[in-house]
Amino acid sequence: MSVKILRRMESVFTVTLTFYCLFTVGVHGDSFTVLQAPEFVSFQKGDWPVSGEKIPDLVALTMGFSVQEDLLWPGLQAGPLFQRPRANVLVVVRGVDSLALPQSVASYPLENPVPFTMDSVAETVHSLFAEDTPVVLQLAPSEERLYMLGKANAVFEDLPVTLQQIRARLSQDGSVLSSLPLNSLSRNAEADLLFLSEVQVLHDITALLQRHRHLAKDHSPDLYSLELSGLEELSRLYGPDSPQYRDATALLASVLQKFGQDVYGLYGNSSVVEVVTVKAFEAPLTRKSRSILESRQISNRGSLYNLAHKYDVEYAVVFNIVLWLMIVLALAVIAIAYNLWNMDPGYDSIIYRMTNQKIRMD
Repeated sequence: MSVKILRRMESVFTVTLTFYCLFTVGVHGDSFTVLQAPEFVSFQKGDWPVSGEKIPDLVALTMGFSVQEDLLWPGLQAGPLFQRPRANVLVVVRGVDSLALPQSVASYPLENPVPFTMDSVAETVHSLFAEDTPVVLQLAPSEERLYMLGKANAVFEDLPVTLQQIRARLSQDGSVLSSLPLNSLSRNAEADLLFLSEVQVLHDITALLQRHRHLAKDHSPDLYSLELSGLEELSRLYGPDSPQYRDATALLASVLQKFGQDVYGLYGNSSVVEVVTVKAFEAPLTRKSRSILESRQISNRGSLYNLAHKYDVEYAVVFNIVLWLMIVLALAVIAIAYNLWNMDPGYDSIIYRMTNQKIRMD
């Protein structure tokens, strides 16, 4: 009898543990959160997962640009054709799977968290609005990476990027050290200063936009891509259960909420602000710096099997346009030449009308 009771208790414990594990996996995980969005950019609330590699296409669609492959994701609905947001701000937070953001438009689970960049969207903005003043800013303070394109980025040349510049900025007047509650965070620890430097960069970006409001009022869309990894360093140093990590997570959530509201207001309630929280990427991010005007190599010397190049997805469209246009032009030339060859100058042309014998007799 006791053996049966033990077996039943064991089965109940197994089912409970399995349900708890499934519930934990379903609740916790990387997320894609939309902090701010105008009314004409419609994000539907639901639990539709979005793939990490599709986030650049999602950003391009929110800005009104076309993508090479259709995004079969029901979270974003098609908006008005002649309305597009003035800016898109994407903040990637590494080291945490979710943030307790007080207000948001919608939040979706993130699957396949692979590293991604906004290079394709930046090239589209630069190619379509090269003569205007678009702001294209891609920044990673922890790795001291800064990529800027366009004429308007002269405003952000004084933005502190390296750790030495940001440390000097933290010691100046008006830094975040004097206005934010640090709690368990230290002013002398290396990891704590890295996290506070990223918060300082967010503050400086909104401060520069407030001083140069004309950048937010032009007709060219702006793109901001920020990568923050201070929480990842705090988690690695102190642990995810440490008071430093908990205080930094709560502080970053409030700072991002205010940052999204400030940017949304500076752009006249016509900007999209997204936050991607990733506990850890599945593969390391490698990126090569290059000029936006650099021409792509068309040779195939590095191919091992001497294979032909892959054709572009628009090759068939361009080929058909050129082919049928040349056929139509060739037929038009043949028809014009035939009519000119068989034309009677006396009857078909006003210039040679005087060759008519009847007109000469009159």
